[in-house]
Amino acid sequence: MEKNNRRESLKQMDEALTIPSEQALCGGDDTSLAGSSRLIVPKNNGLRITGTFLDEISHDIPHQNWGEQEWDRDFRYMKHIGIDTVIMIRSGYRKFITYPSKYLLSKGCYMPSVDLVDMFLRLAEKFGMKFYFGLYDTGHYWDTHDMSWEVEYNKYVIEEVWNNYGAKYKSFGGWYISTEISRSTKGAIDAFHTMGQQCKDFSNGLPTFISPWIDGKKAVMGTSKLSREDAVSVEEHEREWNEIFDGIHDVVDACAFQDGHIDYNELDAFFTVNKKLADKYGMECWTNAESFDRDMPIRFLPIKFDKLRMKLEAAKRAGYDKAITFEFSHFMSPQSAYLQAGHLYDRYCEYFDIE
Repeated sequence: MEKNNRRESLKQMDEALTIPSEQALCGGDDTSLAGSSRLIVPKNNGLRITGTFLDEISHDIPHQNWGEQEWDRDFRYMKHIGIDTVIMIRSGYRKFITYPSKYLLSKGCYMPSVDLVDMFLRLAEKFGMKFYFGLYDTGHYWDTHDMSWEVEYNKYVIEEVWNNYGAKYKSFGGWYISTEISRSTKGAIDAFHTMGQQCKDFSNGLPTFISPWIDGKKAVMGTSKLSREDAVSVEEHEREWNEIFDGIHDVVDACAFQDGHIDYNELDAFFTVNKKLADKYGMECWTNAESFDRDMPIRFLPIKFDKLRMKLEAAKRAGYDKAITFEFSHFMSPQSAYLQAGHLYDRYCEYFDIE
């Protein structure tokens, strides 16, 4: 009898935790501390995050193995803080893919257990969000720096995805050209232009965007170091991206530079240049406000709140159009596998007066 009571009690607890209440969406349910914020910096002084990547095909952060129930709950948390845009960071990476693509399966990719594209589109529709589809990443670019593979594979992926999902869901809001670069990479302009043009041709002109990184002092991938000396200067960055924007602005609508590869005292200088270039070419200037910390020897943990705050404040000073993050579910969500992520969510709510 005692065992049955305990089992029933656990069942009731599980049911109570299934969907967060409005009270629990931010700051928990402890009302004894209501109104007790002791921030000594001005509140609500940064650009709010209104978009997030969805990282289900990754090579450097762990999967959380969520099903639709957990994703539904996470979209609810996103909606609560004002997120209106979700971006699937890539539809596949090497052999792992997010949807049952006939083309990619014929190329040796593995069959996924769930159609994540369909699920994300349904959840975006349910919560009134726009979904951006991230193109397929063959992995060849990272090995050879040859972007022709990305163009060839995505030629089929773009058409397939639009035919299968684009006309079906109103939440299909645009495209993310997922190949990441930082400098004037050989073939990048032609590749971005080709893929951007194809996305627009199939979807009747839906918006596209890119999210490159700045080749700053913290761009140290594949090493044990946290910084390097041969970082790009602001002048070099402006010169190279002026050339790139000049070649892609007619088919790429927005650029969201990753903000984690430069130091915090460099934010204003680089952000000013980014906004200047975007305005020059009629593009929207977004920031990819990374919510993970690049300053630690452990890759990757949720970022310290003050670091995120400083980056969002710099984006607001520069007049940026939108802030997205990589990425909410691992590094800001109250149900993340990382305990610190829920605390970051609470601090974010506190700073922006989100109840």
